[in-house]
Amino acid sequence: MPEYRRVYISGGTYFFTAVTFGRKPILASRISRDILRMAWQYTNELHPFITEAFCIMPDHIHCIWRLPDGDDNYSVRWKIIKRFFSKQYNLVFGKARPNSKSQEKRGEGIVWQRRFWEHVIRDETDLHNHLNYIHYNPVKHLYVNQVKDWPWSSFHEYVRLGFYEKKWGSGMEKSEESEFGE
Repeated sequence: MPEYRRVYISGGTYFFTAVTFGRKPILASRISRDILRMAWQYTNELHPFITEAFCIMPDHIHCIWRLPDGDDNYSVRWKIIKRFFSKQYNLVFGKARPNSKSQEKRGEGIVWQRRFWEHVIRDETDLHNHLNYIHYNPVKHLYVNQVKDWPWSSFHEYVRLGFYEKKWGSGMEKSEESEFGE
């Protein structure tokens, strides 16, 4: 089994993907998104970070965070977000099934996949590619025909700031999408 090593850069900017356990579409409900927002805010109070971009899909989240200077610990932030969310989610919706011994040993719930994907943003081009990927994701997954129609994304803020035109992503060909897959 390959050994995966994470890259930690103090004050770095990172792209993340976190996926629900079994890809269950639990983030499709308003209550779940509200719990996620509370988990995000709670974590940000304990360990500040700047959310540069996000997209909440029914079964996963994409986001870009910028950490403060002198801080490289994004893993603790994800641990707190997942744990807070799982606890509140289970209180509201009940546990679907008991935790496995491995999950109990690690203090994990059954709401999220154990790991998350991270990528260090290397430069402005890399940042723009990942912003495009995040914002185009609902179209890629066929939830909407136009990026502007997905409400749970930072796309609308980027339009307000003049980074994107409101019609961006409409009628894009595959070759115009970001250069990487999910």
